[in-house]
This record gives sequence, structure tokens and C-alpha cells, in this order.
Amino acid sequence: MRKKKDRDLIILNERIALGESKTLDFSISKLFTTTPIEIPIIIERSKTPGPTVLLTAALHGDEINGVEIIRQIIAKKYNKPKRGTVICIPIVNILGFLNGNRFYPDGRDLNRVFPGTKSGSLASRVAYHFTKEILPHCDYCLDFHTGGASRHNAPQIRIHPGDEQLLELAKIFNAPFTIYSPLLDKSYRMTCADRGIPSLLFEGGKTLENNKEVVKEGVDGVLRFFHHLEMLNKKTPPPAKHKKTVIISKSKWIRAQRSGLLHIKIPSDKHVEKGELLATITDPYGKMRFKVAAPNEGFIINVNQSPIVNQGDAIFHISTATVPYD
Repeated sequence: MRKKKDRDLIILNERIALGESKTLDFSISKLFTTTPIEIPIIIERSKTPGPTVLLTAALHGDEINGVEIIRQIIAKKYNKPKRGTVICIPIVNILGFLNGNRFYPDGRDLNRVFPGTKSGSLASRVAYHFTKEILPHCDYCLDFHTGGASRHNAPQIRIHPGDEQLLELAKIFNAPFTIYSPLLDKSYRMTCADRGIPSLLFEGGKTLENNKEVVKEGVDGVLRFFHHLEMLNKKTPPPAKHKKTVIISKSKWIRAQRSGLLHIKIPSDKHVEKGELLATITDPYGKMRFKVAAPNEGFIINVNQSPIVNQGDAIFHISTATVPYD
């Protein structure tokens, strides 16, 4: 942890002293009507110096579960730390959120343009100012996502393989699953790694949903994280106990061998045996019924909940190797 917690924070030209609460408006652009587009940033500082934790959601504008996780953290005042600073940005991609869309209006993915450029596309400019103005103040980052489209992710933390510090932090967050996932080029997570800032990526649920079970896993994980850093305020109940996270080192996609109507038989997060029935694919006319069986024993960590699939579509994500919990 960097030694800068005994002085004021200066973010977006605003000074926030120890013990202060402040909501800043991160102005990114204007609509065609000249209406400003602003991203609210909620900052809570304890009078006692300590680490700074950044919570972000909706880098993809249609991923709502993370927004609800951070909303609950704020509404229940869990973001008021006993020591240190908590920065909450419930909606990073405000334009995508307004449109119910993953991308920026020009089709760019905000999570593929980091660290951004000062004179690039709007998404790239937002990433640039975020990286320059906000990220340098943070000691830890928790970023919340969901599965894309109709694919439902079991609640999970994703970390870069081989990073022992992130593995320990993932065990502290203690989502049902921790999955080794390589860093993607120009992603927010890679930008954090390049700057030496530990970052946990939470995935849970699917787009355009508000899933109570997924949200609870996310909120509980944040409380465990704050508790570990001795930031949890006295009024906050201790985080719920949870069985130890399953650490998955390898996984693969099961793809549809037929096109047709998809009938899922198991939930995401289920442990299955080799040969166990996962789904059936039928045609609309009652003449074809194809069984989808598990190719190996493992945990189902993603389920495609689309009612219709094409041959070759990814329909299940299954673990193929796990790591013993030390």
C-alpha cells in the first residue's frame, strides 16, 4: 500500500480531506442537445488514514447486477469506512446504461480501449481520463460484471494465473468460484496490472437482469474484503460465512452440435459427472431431440439461457481442472 493516506485526495480538481464525504461529477461529454453527460463518483473518507478501494460497475452498460451491488453498498452505508477511503462508481459507461447497451454509441467497448488516449474515440477519452484522474489514487480495485447476452455466469472472481497476491485476495472475497483468466489486451484489468494495482473482476448473472442471489454474493464478498482491510465500520454486521471458493485453473466451452430449441436441465454452479444430461436440443416440429451430455466431471460455471441456439454456439462453460485450496 502506498504511503499517501495522511493527506487530502485531489480528484477532478476537487479536494477531499480525511473524514469528508463528497460526490463528484465526472463530466465526459455532451449530448446533441448540449446536455452534459456526467458520471457520479461517490467518495467516503474516514478520519483515520488507510487504504483506498475503488468499486466500479457497468463498464458494459447492459450489465446491471454490479450496479445493484454497489447501490446496496452505498444505501446500507457499508461504503463509510472505519479507516481509509472508499470510492464508488456504480455506472462507468453511462451512455451504454441509458441505452441498455453493452457498447458506446459508436460501437466501441469501453473495456477494450484502456488506458485510452486523450484525442481518440469518446470511449477511449473516458478511459484516458479515468486512468489519469482516478486510478492513481487507488490501492485496490473491485470491478463488477455479468455474463454477456443470455449467458448466465455463476458468481465468480477472475484473476490472472500465477499472481499469488490476487489469489489470496480472491480467497478473502470468497465468491463460489475463482477462475484463472488471462489478462485481455487494453482491458481495465490489464491497465490496473500494468500500474501495480491489485484488481479483482467479479462476474455474476447475465445482462439486463437484477439477480438477488448474484447480488448477495457480490455484497458479501465486498464486506469480507473490507473486513480483511479493517475498513468495516462498527455498524456493519460481520460478513456471512461461506464455504471456501472453488479455484478453477482450466475450463472449456461445450458447444451445440445441433441447431434448434435449447432446453436446459441444470443450473449454473452445479457440479456434474461425466455423461450427465445437461440439456436437450429439439427442432420446432417434434421430429428431433438431441441430448447434450457433460464431456467430463466438473463445475458448470456458465449456462446459455437463450431458448434458441445455432450449431456451434457456446451453451455451457465447464471446469476441467481445479486447484487445491491451501
